[in-house]
Amino acid sequence: MTETIPTISDITDASLAVRLHSAIDNKTKPLGALGRLEALALRIGSILGTENPVLEAPQMLVCAGDHGLAARGVSAFPSDVTWQMVENFLAGGAAVSVLARQHGLALTVVDCGVRRDFQPRPGLVSRRIAEGTADASTGPAMTPAQCTQAIVNGREVVRALPGNALLLGEMGIGNSSSAALLLSRLGGLDIDVCIGVGTGLDAAGLARKREVLRQVLALHAGATAPLDALAAFGGFEIATLVGAVLQAAEERRVIVVDGFIASAAVLVAQALQPCVVQRCVAAHCSAEPGHLLLLERLGLDPLLNLELRLGEGSGGALAWPLLESACRILREMASFESAGVSRKDT
Repeated sequence: MTETIPTISDITDASLAVRLHSAIDNKTKPLGALGRLEALALRIGSILGTENPVLEAPQMLVCAGDHGLAARGVSAFPSDVTWQMVENFLAGGAAVSVLARQHGLALTVVDCGVRRDFQPRPGLVSRRIAEGTADASTGPAMTPAQCTQAIVNGREVVRALPGNALLLGEMGIGNSSSAALLLSRLGGLDIDVCIGVGTGLDAAGLARKREVLRQVLALHAGATAPLDALAAFGGFEIATLVGAVLQAAEERRVIVVDGFIASAAVLVAQALQPCVVQRCVAAHCSAEPGHLLLLERLGLDPLLNLELRLGEGSGGALAWPLLESACRILREMASFESAGVSRKDT
């Protein structure tokens, strides 16, 4: 386990925190006038260990994989959409592709286990474990060895990427079911409050999804440890993201967490190494009902609430300018002393 799961240290630094608070409080503004942007600046400064944070070569990492459980009708879309969307990412036509271009984010797509052979091309990394996970309603989605390999793959992919900021994205028809199962098991919540419409299920589809996921939970009642739950419920892309989060945390990168599925990967990583979450920024709270509950378990306050439920990393890309603004406030905004501006009388 020590080779697969790195030890993530506590980055709490009381002295740095005092300096960061002093720096932001001495900017030419009333105390707290920039609201949550100030908290964001303090968090990024803490993660990067400096009063003058610069976000360098930000990386959008989209991990893709298919799910055997999708055959049980837990999604409104067929499994073929997974590989079709991977092609869309690579062609530059997906929402995250557009937003990554807009904000200067390098986009890497990882085939973690899609039921399709892709032609090699720039921006695509092959870390395929198998052609989709097994059906979690009949047995574990992954073997322990597959789960471990996916985590190792995620670490290796991030290790090869430049920069000090990682934005998490994913694609996999059926993966909102895996996320709901992980939240229920690791968060100790009733499965019904964790389940949403995913890609757009109607009432009958949602009822079917609830019944299937109850059966899956019951089948894997003994899978309570983080890695056991991850292997039981899948998927390859979530396990790869767990590895990516662990590696980014070890390297002290800023980790920008997207929606429900990406947050589920962080939940697993946090269960393995609690200090992981110190490096995380929650981009948004999605329309999936379980996402708010998941963010509460992580202790993360989302920057945006746009009722998104797309995934892909789209919410992270939309929130990215706020992170850049927070850093610039710390680095470039004048202090009362440097600007010769009078303070409020006390």
